[in-house]
Amino acid sequence: MTNVESCPENDLMHGVIEGFYGPPWSHEERLTVLDWMAAFGLNTYFYAPKDDLKQRLLWREAYVESELHLLKDLIEACRQRGIQFVFALSPGLDMKYHSEAELSLLKAKCHQIRQLGGEHFAILFDDIPDVMGEEDQASFSDFAAAHCHVANQLYLWLKESMPTLRFLFCPTPYCARMRQAQLGGSQYLERVGQLLNQGIDVFWTGPEIISSEIPITDVQEIGRVLQRPPLIWDNLHANDYDGRRFYCGPYSGRPLALRKEVRGILHNPNNEALLNYVPWKTFADYVHATSDGWDARDAYLRAMQQWHDSFGSQGRPISLEAFLLFGDCFYLPQEHGEKAQLLLARAQKLFSAPVARNPEEANLFKDLAIPLRDTCREMVHLKNRSLFTALYRRNWDLREEMDLLLHCLDQMEQGKEQGFYSDYHLPGTYRGGLLADLQSLLKQQPDASFRTGSHES
Repeated sequence: MTNVESCPENDLMHGVIEGFYGPPWSHEERLTVLDWMAAFGLNTYFYAPKDDLKQRLLWREAYVESELHLLKDLIEACRQRGIQFVFALSPGLDMKYHSEAELSLLKAKCHQIRQLGGEHFAILFDDIPDVMGEEDQASFSDFAAAHCHVANQLYLWLKESMPTLRFLFCPTPYCARMRQAQLGGSQYLERVGQLLNQGIDVFWTGPEIISSEIPITDVQEIGRVLQRPPLIWDNLHANDYDGRRFYCGPYSGRPLALRKEVRGILHNPNNEALLNYVPWKTFADYVHATSDGWDARDAYLRAMQQWHDSFGSQGRPISLEAFLLFGDCFYLPQEHGEKAQLLLARAQKLFSAPVARNPEEANLFKDLAIPLRDTCREMVHLKNRSLFTALYRRNWDLREEMDLLLHCLDQMEQGKEQGFYSDYHLPGTYRGGLLADLQSLLKQQPDASFRTGSHES
């Protein structure tokens, strides 16, 4: 095994992945994203939207002229801003790995992008069935060998005419949990380390698909397995798995020293492009931080203050204090922001005992709940209607909960603690639908296990 050397920070690939499930960004949104990236000092835009059908499901089909026009404009926009453009293909849903004809189709698609000015490429084998057809089984000893064969052939072909090429590879098991489950085979990643050309970078998401923390020990271990430092595909702020949430908390849970152990860090964000200002600003601050005193919360507060300028209202102004509380309610997948934690703690304390015995607790809760509810109401009047559209569903849900809790509190203060009615939270429309009914059957515990309602204490 070769020694794995640390990667210098000035060679770090850092930027944005458009790599989520759901509607891809519009061309206008991508240009806005590139403007933010340039302003923040991020150097890589990675084009891999799961629902660009010709990138994944229909990868064999060539782009038509209208599609090529937009891609050419996007590549040129990257060039003008000093951002490297990486184009990805995801053929693993149905590719015949042994087929020269299939490899030729991959080359043809890459050639289309190369003619537009594309200089960097990737092949992704994530989220696919980890089985091979009979012909592939006869041609390759294992799943990893098939993937490495295709990647190596495509890389060497591109490298002939593109000496500065960066080529990226996503394995089928791309986090520690998948590796433990032996996805793709018991030695898949070890085989990738042995067989994959050393000029190819390999993606890794950390301990989990969505890793709250990525320890240095995690990337060092996988670096030894892959025989090269990994390239982090970071899903910290991805929300394509839960359409009722978005995340505007800071880039966190990654020590600064991690940058010396990886080939790069690319950030796969919220589906809604306009909701990623704070994640990308704090990510850029992390990338460029020079002090050991990196503080994610401080970076978040600075970024939120800057983002606040986009929330001009046609009605009453939204105060920075109320805006920070709103942001803390949509913080990170496994963490509420400080003000949201306080709101929740006050609500839990208040509604666990009769209000008549807790008038001070009631007032403390109102001090946060009322401004939050009013802020949610004021969001309806945002001047930036695209931003409001991106926020609308989540904003509505939060406002509904604040309305309900405050209404409940009002009823309890009047001595009506046995139950109450709301004029607008109607059965079947509030927390309704089959999915909500099914979700009520199992409750997840803090240790990640699930229990039925019959086992709740």
